[in-house]
Amino acid sequence: MDIQFLGAVGTVTGSKYLLTTPHKKILVDCGLFQGLKNLRLRNWSPLPFYPNKIDALLVTHAHIDHTGYIPLLVKQGFRGPIYCSEATFELCKILLRDSGMLQEEDAEFANKHGFSKHSPALPLYTQKDAETSLNYFHPLAFNTPFDLGENLHFTFLPAGHILGASFISLTNGKISLLFSGDMGRSHDIIMNPPTPVEQADYLILESTYGDRKHNEDDPKKILKDIVLETAKKGGTLVIPSFAVGRAQTILYLLSLLRQENEIPPVPIYVDSPMATNVTELYCRFSTEHNLPHNACVDMCKIARFVNTPQESKELDLNTAPKIIITASGMATGGRVLHHLKAFIGDPKNTIFFIGFQAAGTRGASLVGGAQEIKIHGQYFSVRAKILKEDSLSAHADYTEILSWLKNFKSPPKEIFLTHGEPIQADALRLRIQDKFKFKCIVPEYLETFELK
Repeated sequence: MDIQFLGAVGTVTGSKYLLTTPHKKILVDCGLFQGLKNLRLRNWSPLPFYPNKIDALLVTHAHIDHTGYIPLLVKQGFRGPIYCSEATFELCKILLRDSGMLQEEDAEFANKHGFSKHSPALPLYTQKDAETSLNYFHPLAFNTPFDLGENLHFTFLPAGHILGASFISLTNGKISLLFSGDMGRSHDIIMNPPTPVEQADYLILESTYGDRKHNEDDPKKILKDIVLETAKKGGTLVIPSFAVGRAQTILYLLSLLRQENEIPPVPIYVDSPMATNVTELYCRFSTEHNLPHNACVDMCKIARFVNTPQESKELDLNTAPKIIITASGMATGGRVLHHLKAFIGDPKNTIFFIGFQAAGTRGASLVGGAQEIKIHGQYFSVRAKILKEDSLSAHADYTEILSWLKNFKSPPKEIFLTHGEPIQADALRLRIQDKFKFKCIVPEYLETFELK
């Protein structure tokens, strides 16, 4: 069995791993590259394999950096089954359709305003392409082995990152592999902790926060202070957020603060059709998180959910204090760009980032102290207060990863560290080697390893 690393190496985006056996080719995850231009260009380049030769695709979870290339994979000839957990399928119905729609909207906006170098600017894929790809999904239950043929079996194990997030345990009867996907927190505000695992010959492990420990301050108090400060100035609080996971955590905390009368009754808006639909799924998949039913209901009621583009535009014309939760979490595209254009130039406003910001994204630039930011071909001065907080992250930090690794009864033959930028991946490599003496490798893009 060979494994080739086609994404999420040297970066936290574009997750793709190709497993090759004498009779099968299995792809694990199929995500979009985001951030730096040289990474984004990979989305437009030919794949280093023939899509029609892939026998099956296994998906760890629904985030676009793990699934966003699927419509294009199908468009290019893939016709195999796509296996994922049940909640991941429900989320992909929302996220992939939305991704296709955003691709079309961004191309249309670029053509209308003439800021693209391409004439005409084309979407990477369309909403129709996304709809077509959903026909190939086969949702499976957690903790139930599935036979791929040729003595290959795999099992989805709860990973705790977001609804449906899975570790993938795969074996050919002689060799066992475990793909961590994105690993959740040990004590997440909403999600259950990741499944303990005792054995794997090879471990493909994320390293997003391999060099840092999350802030242990109370995230509810942090959010309260930011809301109070922004409201006192008469400003708008814009929270760029992943529609799956982070948006629901913010809504839950705001609902608690409102119930406890800790924040003023400023209007709260969720300007993301995706987040609207996703939030409702938390009531449906209640066994995957620790919120009681009434908390899920309160979370859905705390905000006004904005659906139409016209309603979104009206938010930017409204100068009254308010809170806007909107996608995308790294400010790479979507409605958040229009809100940044409207609010980033006024010092009474606050832009609050609550997740990892990949290199080359607008979020990373703003958190890094950029004085101006380019949006839709124009530069905008940054005068709003820019804040970032990692305590709300849905990714395990290095201490939580090390704690999870203690469950292993015997050392893996090799641990491949992926889904991390170079400094983070290498920092985690050193920590794992120092603590456990496990062999760790940080693979390069397109590098292949034989698994024995």
